[in-house]
Amino acid sequence: MNDTRNSADARMVYVTCPDIETARLIASAVVEHFEAACVNILPGLESVYRWQSRIEIDNELLLLIKTRADRVASIQARVAALHPDDVPEMVAVPIIEGSSAYLDWLDEQTRPQ
Repeated sequence: MNDTRNSADARMVYVTCPDIETARLIASAVVEHFEAACVNILPGLESVYRWQSRIEIDNELLLLIKTRADRVASIQARVAALHPDDVPEMVAVPIIEGSSAYLDWLDEQTRPQ
């Protein structure tokens, strides 16, 4: 018996944050507003990137936001409103497959109540 299913609707949104306060603020807000089912906060990320013609190296945290495709735009708006960076990193990728029970829960938790 296969306990996984495809889910064209499920998404994983990656957002980097400069500090734990910002990470918790965004994570709590997207869960509270039913935009995400769950957010993992991963510390210990080091980012190397070019910004305004300079190479920057920063310690950051990574948010793994589990949501549905139709909630990505509202997450993007919330991140833009709460994140201190001029251009916050936010990318969404499809979740190709997962356990049926988890994907059902994700779907239920991201429906406006």
